[in-house]
Amino acid sequence: MKIPHLRWWIAGLLFFSTVINYVDRQTLSVLAPVLGRDLGISDIQYANILTAFLAAYTVMYVGSGFLVDRLGTRGSLSLFMVWWSLANMAHAFARGAWSLGALRFLLGMGESGNFMAAFKAVSEWYPAKERALVHGIIQSGAAIGAILAPPVITWINARYGWQPAFLITGSLGFVWLVFWLLLYHPPESHPRITDEERALVVGDAPAAAAKATIRWRDVLSHPQAWGLLLGRFLSDPVWWFYLFWLPKYLVEHRGFSMAEMGMLAWLPYLAADLGAIFGGWASGRLIARGKTAIPARLAVMLPFALVMPVSLAINQVSSRGLTLGLICVVTFAHMAWKTNQNTLTNDVFPKPVIGTVSGLLAFGTGLGGTLFTWMTGYIVAWFGYDAIFVIMAVLHPVSYLLTRWLVRKPLVEEGRS
Repeated sequence: MKIPHLRWWIAGLLFFSTVINYVDRQTLSVLAPVLGRDLGISDIQYANILTAFLAAYTVMYVGSGFLVDRLGTRGSLSLFMVWWSLANMAHAFARGAWSLGALRFLLGMGESGNFMAAFKAVSEWYPAKERALVHGIIQSGAAIGAILAPPVITWINARYGWQPAFLITGSLGFVWLVFWLLLYHPPESHPRITDEERALVVGDAPAAAAKATIRWRDVLSHPQAWGLLLGRFLSDPVWWFYLFWLPKYLVEHRGFSMAEMGMLAWLPYLAADLGAIFGGWASGRLIARGKTAIPARLAVMLPFALVMPVSLAINQVSSRGLTLGLICVVTFAHMAWKTNQNTLTNDVFPKPVIGTVSGLLAFGTGLGGTLFTWMTGYIVAWFGYDAIFVIMAVLHPVSYLLTRWLVRKPLVEEGRS
């Protein structure tokens, strides 16, 4: 039986894999105040534990990108899901900073593969005018996961304790895996795709791909690659801060209780969710009106880069409500920016190497998140949060200038529109 609009069912599965990905990684962040007390973990130790996750996450970008291109989207994402789900469940057996750090390292090894596989799926299944919207849907999964995590995990912790919170969240991936294996195949060989959708999705892409190849060793010889790498190196750390440090910041610095944090900390992630969808929709509309892909992405990125300096006010206002509102503005702007920034990879590089290229670029940019997260613990301990918000205020404007300067045209002619 054929499934009409199959590509949007695929988008739904990629959305839910990202929801699970972020629920799993956010479990520790939500429980950080509890684990800090029960396991005796300091701010600097917590920063080191986060760094263990990000170090593995960053290194495995290259490995997971390679696996995606070799194993295909279906097999590779199945492997990644099983790995990180088991690693998250094992957190229930942590007994201190060292064991928790080791388990975070294992979690990071699997979680980065979710996005490398998603990049590949976007190139396989969607024409240019739909790519940013689908990236927005995928990125909104990150925000939804972050939204769900605080209330769900604080409820599980209050009722059963922190160990079951890791076991329950980790088990979600195995439910998702059943639907993924049933539904996902490449569009060229999918037994349930309609002829009309196959023509839209595949078109003449295989012929174009055969003419447009690039060796991964040559990727960094192109200025486009450096523009994407440096742009993400600078802007990605902002999102990592709000993922890993927001619960601690609200509870320990702004006076929120654990219950208040569980009820309200989802708001910045909801704003990010809306930003991801809006950013993808906006550049898609520009393309539908005749603008080429790269100028369309950059046109949407600029105003959101100019919004980010409002970070300067977050730690200065006295009202907790206003603080949360400003954070929501920042997370909305960041995710609208990030959706278009990620889509540039699909716009610039040919489909056969998207997994490898995405992994190579993400490895470099992941270093920014790793270094910033590691430094955050020391900066907070020595200078307070003011310094963190000053740094985050300038990262996106500088990132935009580098991206606009270096990312000007695709390496192949733009294909499906």
